[in-house]
Amino acid sequence: MLTEADRLALADRLRVAERDRTPIPPLVRERPDLTAADAYAIQLHNIRRRGGEVVGHKVGLSSKAMQQMMGVDEPDYGHLMADMRLPETEPADASRYCFPRVEIEVAFLLGADLPGEGCTEADVLAATEAFAPSIELIDSRIQDWKISLADTIADNASSAGFVVGAGRVPPGAIDPRGIDAVLYRDGEPVVRGRSDAVLGNPVTAVAWLARTVAGFGVRLRAGHLVLPGACARAVDAHPGDDFRAVFTGLGEVRLSFTEVSP
Repeated sequence: MLTEADRLALADRLRVAERDRTPIPPLVRERPDLTAADAYAIQLHNIRRRGGEVVGHKVGLSSKAMQQMMGVDEPDYGHLMADMRLPETEPADASRYCFPRVEIEVAFLLGADLPGEGCTEADVLAATEAFAPSIELIDSRIQDWKISLADTIADNASSAGFVVGAGRVPPGAIDPRGIDAVLYRDGEPVVRGRSDAVLGNPVTAVAWLARTVAGFGVRLRAGHLVLPGACARAVDAHPGDDFRAVFTGLGEVRLSFTEVSP
């Protein structure tokens, strides 16, 4: 059983790995007794020490494609911070990340607080102000993405950044289960997916998130952004890549990366 000192020591390792861009071996290699509850405590340690504003949350590993890609069998969640927001108009600095990948997601913009325990899909739709097109930038501070569920939870669900497009569509104007999405890299399609890849309905993922975080004393609030999970598998990002994601009925969003310095 991990002590509080053990959890802090593991949090320190992840914090240094992110700061110095020096990935570390899987935490479960050293501590096979690391549980999901321990991992969420580690995540919260680093979120609190990071400081800044929490602007939302993300659900990770909510599609079969991503669960199979990562070798896990259940979702997780992480925090979205204000300093993780990326602009469409400026390239992201590729050198800031260890192993960056991008995912296409239907973002939820909350206009009202969500209930915690007992939150339903109907509650989510009632509280959602709009859906929007988004790309999440994920990264792993664990070497070569060799992660267990506990590793990625501790590592803030492998989240690193996000960009949200200009499109805004209210829930009553579109079926959240039937939004097709295509990710283009340098003008060529690299992956296609649909929003129902996320637990059959991304609304289900947001309700799961609200219920789950309630157990840690956290609520999803009005004004928060929620990323419910990827419509398709993640795609590796390299210096110089220019991504564009197009969502049927929602519009599009772009994310590019800086070139390698000479």
